[in-house]
Amino acid sequence: MPSGFPSGFGEGPEEADAVLLLRCLLGISPRSLHRLVWREGSASASLGAIVAGSAGSGRDREWLRTASAPTVRAQLIRAGARFARPGDPEYWPALLRLNDPPVGIFCRGRTLSPEHRRVAIVGSRRPSPAGIEVARALAAGVVRAGLVVTSGGALGIDARAHESALDAGGSTVAVLGCGIDRDYPATNRDLLHEIEARGTLVSEYPPGVPAEPFRFPARNRLIAGLSIGVVIVEGVAQSGTRSTADFASQVGTDVFAVPGAVTSLLAQAPNALIRDGARLIRSATDLLDDLGIEAADRAVTPEGLPPSESAVLAVLEHPMMAEEVGAAAGLTVPETITALMELELRGLITGEGGRYRPAAALATAPIPEPE
Repeated sequence: MPSGFPSGFGEGPEEADAVLLLRCLLGISPRSLHRLVWREGSASASLGAIVAGSAGSGRDREWLRTASAPTVRAQLIRAGARFARPGDPEYWPALLRLNDPPVGIFCRGRTLSPEHRRVAIVGSRRPSPAGIEVARALAAGVVRAGLVVTSGGALGIDARAHESALDAGGSTVAVLGCGIDRDYPATNRDLLHEIEARGTLVSEYPPGVPAEPFRFPARNRLIAGLSIGVVIVEGVAQSGTRSTADFASQVGTDVFAVPGAVTSLLAQAPNALIRDGARLIRSATDLLDDLGIEAADRAVTPEGLPPSESAVLAVLEHPMMAEEVGAAAGLTVPETITALMELELRGLITGEGGRYRPAAALATAPIPEPE
């Protein structure tokens, strides 16, 4: 099949409704749907073929008998979610290079800006302490350089990467393997709510769809397609982590891997990827260098900072007293002190002798050696 979708796909009110309904069908795989769209030439014609019984499943036809685009949109409003189809600003163009591109994606939280550069950090659900430290260091370095962290919202490396991105004042995108209205896994509910407030939740699945094992490999292709680079921290030989790297290669996204001891099961996936040509990285600096992010472009305000902290960081170009900072940023003294304390906790500034200045070499911390 050609890449992407036919010209005019999803354009106009009728087509837009058809794309939304197609994305809600669960009885046809993305690959089969992609083939169907190219065979029929449009979303409306594809929907008609499914209703007529020449494609899709009986389950899909049963659902379509009572479904309507306005009803789905009402569900999205109740979930605080929205839908993006190809051509919309939130539909990342690289997704079209997948062999089975999604006809649309659902989002909650902040807008998926086309200006954002996103880096995926993924790995084992049962990481080692060193793996957790590595994931946190990489995520902090990425957001302090002005980029956004992408991951899968899962336990382990995913969760630690999301947390560190937020702790460092940055933004993060979690791609879910369930309906856009679900907070899965439940253990990460608070984290997912924080991501929704300061970043974005993305899913290929409409409200009400439960998490099931086969949805997670499909989720991984979106993680790869939304990112300019994919970093593998830890994973066993046949882990889902490896599939994310494979999808990255499919869309032309660079793959990076953190090496580990050859005796470690958790180092099997990254070590194998390095042997196969993935780029070995030792720190966030290695990653940013290999991505071509110039040093002069890294001293920017992290994407997810609250407004008061952004204002303070923007004016703090040299050592300054709190009162000077507040006057320059247009904040009260209490607001300034609070913002300075939060920025210092995030590692973005340092204070000494009552004066504050930007922290040096924010993204250069080396990755700790594995034990």
